[in-house]
Amino acid sequence: MKYKRVLLKLSGEALLGEKSHGIDPSRLNSYAEEIAEVVEQKAQVAIVIGGGNIFRGLQGAGEGMDRVKGDYMGMLATVINSLALQSAMEKKGLKTKLLSGIAIHPLAELMSGPKAKEYLESGYVVIISGGTGNPFFTTDTASALRAVEIGADALLKGTRVDGIYTDDPEKNPDAEKYDELTYEEAIQKNLRVMDQTAFTLCRENKMPILVFDMNAGDNLKKVLAGQNTGTLVHD
Repeated sequence: MKYKRVLLKLSGEALLGEKSHGIDPSRLNSYAEEIAEVVEQKAQVAIVIGGGNIFRGLQGAGEGMDRVKGDYMGMLATVINSLALQSAMEKKGLKTKLLSGIAIHPLAELMSGPKAKEYLESGYVVIISGGTGNPFFTTDTASALRAVEIGADALLKGTRVDGIYTDDPEKNPDAEKYDELTYEEAIQKNLRVMDQTAFTLCRENKMPILVFDMNAGDNLKKVLAGQNTGTLVHD
């Protein structure tokens, strides 16, 4: 196994599955199964999941809502998704711990790097909700921050497509895929698979980013084994 400790970033929209809103139980179950398989191989997995299937702060701001309040609503949406994923994984027999960037006792413990590392080393899957705990930061930035805090070998971003493209491949059939990129190239090309702050934080801490299709069978296992099934962003 090439990557023994990883931070897996999942989008909230990924939980929609075939639904128009909310959470698709079958998609949740398939993610839990994939994560269980790699944990059985002794991988240490921490997870950050977005809240876009429930609420986006930027969307609320665009509709006239206060941005700060909207962002806090988005953080709470990530807690809802995290609780759902935790429940699905525990049904698979996984030991889990839910941490949060915002104080939300008794649902989750407050996030700290040393605490997360201790749980990972003890065989728990650690789900980190609540974003960074501050408004104006995305869950992409939160995932980069948490990957650095826990000393991950890589930040894995599971998406609906098999890597980073020159354009949105779901809208532009002529979009071309990148197999590898440097951090500088990703920032200069303004590739929107992650925001600029997340790319910059990973560059400054030499945190490799792998973007891959989470919905294709066994892809998580392949990525952890070092197979390049998506796009690698590194030095």
